Amino acid sequence: MALDLDDRTVITELIAMHGHLVDGGELDRLDEVFTEDLLYDVTDLGGGIIEGLAGLRAAALAMGEANPVGHHVTNIVLTSLPDGRVRGLSKGIGVRADGTCGSVTYEDTITRCERGWRISHRKVLARRAPLGAR
Repeated sequence: MALDLDDRTVITELIAMHGHLVDGGELDRLDEVFTEDLLYDVTDLGGGIIEGLAGLRAAALAMGEANPVGHHVTNIVLTSLPDGRVRGLSKGIGVRADGTCGSVTYEDTITRCERGWRISHRKVLARRAPLGAR
């Protein structure tokens, strides 16, 4: 089933909201973006798989000053899946306090639940080389 324009808008804003909440330290509002049973895969960044909202909050707090000061998302592409979920593909730019930056690709699975669309699985892949080289 194709996504209608309203769903596309809501999901795009959902993906963008992650950066606003994390950068603002509003970790108690992450349930506005993610499901309670979220799997947040940062294996490619050396962090393994973080399970659940409580785990995501704890991981962000544990990083402390190592967290980026800015999470910026761009190039959002949404694809309907046969089971009613949505695949989200986007690019992320993280700006650190010292001014250095990093680039990632977010691979999201977005699920419609009781509270609306939420990200139920996110895989973060670091971009380390140009033209798709790993």
